[in-house]
Amino acid sequence: MMNLSLRLGTVEDAARCGKICYEAFKAIAEHHNFLPDVSSPKVGAANFARWISHPGYYVVVAELDGCIVGSNVLDERSAIAGVGPLIVAPAVQNRTIGRQLMLAVLQRVAERGRPGVRLVQAAYHSRSLCLYTKMGFEVRELLVNLQGPTLALQVPGYTVRQAIEEDFEECNALCRRIHGHDRSGELLEAIQQGTATVVQQGNYITAYATVLGFWGHAVGKNNIDIQALIGAAPEFVEPGFILPARNRELFGWCLTHGL
Repeated sequence: MMNLSLRLGTVEDAARCGKICYEAFKAIAEHHNFLPDVSSPKVGAANFARWISHPGYYVVVAELDGCIVGSNVLDERSAIAGVGPLIVAPAVQNRTIGRQLMLAVLQRVAERGRPGVRLVQAAYHSRSLCLYTKMGFEVRELLVNLQGPTLALQVPGYTVRQAIEEDFEECNALCRRIHGHDRSGELLEAIQQGTATVVQQGNYITAYATVLGFWGHAVGKNNIDIQALIGAAPEFVEPGFILPARNRELFGWCLTHGL
């Protein structure tokens, strides 16, 4: 690996990174009889073009003999940084490239004084699970990926509406009460893009979602608040939304409603 080098990603890298992202996730997913998280190289390239050009993301690429063979993305929009996707071209996996890319973003986290860092990985990918564990990550939740038709369901007494900028601080306060930190950068962006929704009960916001889908997040005071969000969602953005499996009540409700 003496010819391996790391550098910041540029917009010209988006197509190559998107292609590797599609091929890498497709290979591991199909090996375990799952559908890939990235549906095509075009979708992968569009994602990387957005991340690389966005000031809230830090994208590092790995080159081997002058050719891009992997990359890693750090979401810096909120206090707790988010890692991923970490990708390495299938032909050169298991050669420490992934580890070097992880070290690069963790160094960035340390330099910027972030209080924590999180990631989500496919449970069937045992190699990445071992890598992240050796690098100090702790398993917090087993997540399930839920998909299905929209429910067009209204929970009595809970009003779901589009979020507006005046909701911003109340939503952040709700997130801080539940998790100890907010995700303000993600929330503000979702409000500005028109994808965020809130649940209102009386004069108070009891839940919000940036989007009901894989790249979004939702926070609710109780399970019924999250049920109201899911029930009113106009779509579940592919490849679906993720949910903590140990929340049996909410998980079971979703299954009962056809998700």
